[in-house]
Amino acid sequence: MRTEVLVGDGEPARLTPHPLRAVVLGELHARPFTPLTLPSRILHFGFDTSGARAQADRANLVALCTSRGLTPPAAAEKQYRAPFGGTILRWEQHSEFTTYTWEMPADPGGAPFHPDAASLATPMRLVPQPGPLLVAVDLQLLAEDPPRTAPERLFDRASLAVAENSDGVAVYATDFQPGPSGFVRILVIDRGMDAERTGALAQRVIEIETYRTLALLGLPEAQRLAPSIAASERRLVEVTEEMRRAGDLASNHRLLDELTALAAEVEAGAAASVFRFGASPAYGEIVEQRLQTIGERKVAGLPTWTSFLARRMKPALRTCVTIENRQSSLSLKLARAANLLRTRVDVELEQQNQELLKSMNARTRLQLRLQTTVEGLSVAAITYYVVGLFGYLVKAAHDSGRMAAEPSIVTAAFVPIAAFAIWWTVRRIRRKHTAGED
Repeated sequence: MRTEVLVGDGEPARLTPHPLRAVVLGELHARPFTPLTLPSRILHFGFDTSGARAQADRANLVALCTSRGLTPPAAAEKQYRAPFGGTILRWEQHSEFTTYTWEMPADPGGAPFHPDAASLATPMRLVPQPGPLLVAVDLQLLAEDPPRTAPERLFDRASLAVAENSDGVAVYATDFQPGPSGFVRILVIDRGMDAERTGALAQRVIEIETYRTLALLGLPEAQRLAPSIAASERRLVEVTEEMRRAGDLASNHRLLDELTALAAEVEAGAAASVFRFGASPAYGEIVEQRLQTIGERKVAGLPTWTSFLARRMKPALRTCVTIENRQSSLSLKLARAANLLRTRVDVELEQQNQELLKSMNARTRLQLRLQTTVEGLSVAAITYYVVGLFGYLVKAAHDSGRMAAEPSIVTAAFVPIAAFAIWWTVRRIRRKHTAGED
């Protein structure tokens, strides 16, 4: 929503804001904490809605709200909260995923996580599934009631992580394992929090599980690319060894084609994984920030969420970073090897061009010699015809009595004169043509 700022009184005193000012200011309040009362049960779902699925999901939510007489979310809203009977829905849309969080009251005297989450998840059927399911969390908020709420009795001890918040008024625990219904169970025990702090803590632990899952999406991509990267690295070593021995142009062309194919394969893998490898560390940083905000303290010698995730999640994130670095390094090495080989091919082509120019020069010199020879023959032939014509004129003059000299003697004397004149004329013409070409 675009709002104007009034400085002074009257319409002329209004200042026109930047088109994105309202969006930027509203981002700080897009996902507020909601107060929660005890006991409560929260079912949280996260779906992959990248691409066109996000718009389809928003349209489905708008249709659901309209059918129930509720005000639907506006086109620019990323967060929506509405009651559906005794259940409250909190809908949030992110860059590549969308979450549906259903808040419902729990039985004060019931056992934790009973009944099963699958029997309580029927509200999720009100809308078509937005996309592939990524996150499913079953969070139970209870007042402290030992031993009913003892985490050791509810979770697998081998992967149990328990911690207190900064002032010890809450304990939260999970084993990060999906139960029989596919939900990761999280227990939050209240020791005296108010409703606002309860809602803030619940939202933060849900975000930790959500972003933890999204951060680890890069690991399968890294595992998929690792064999092809290793094969390309080995082949690069083999090609560079062959480059040292290859001396002919055909071998260098073949190696250059192979390097180009390897580079194209590596670049295709890097282009396909660049978003995932960039998102995984970002999501990992969000998990660390949420844990730092809570301010964990150890409980009964059990590992905290920070220590557990550092031991289990950090190696996976380092694997993603390592594969990304190997991709980048391999791409640079392939580019350098291809440039080196391309330079060698260019030098060999230049040498071939020089040899070709030499042979062309030799042929030109031969043609010049042939031309000189032909030129001499042509001078003799033209002289022969000119002298013959001159002989006819001399004989005619002698027979008519106009010339007393012997025709053969006059004709013989004319031969060197005609030959020189024809040679000089031909040479002058050739020099004129040559000077024009230069």
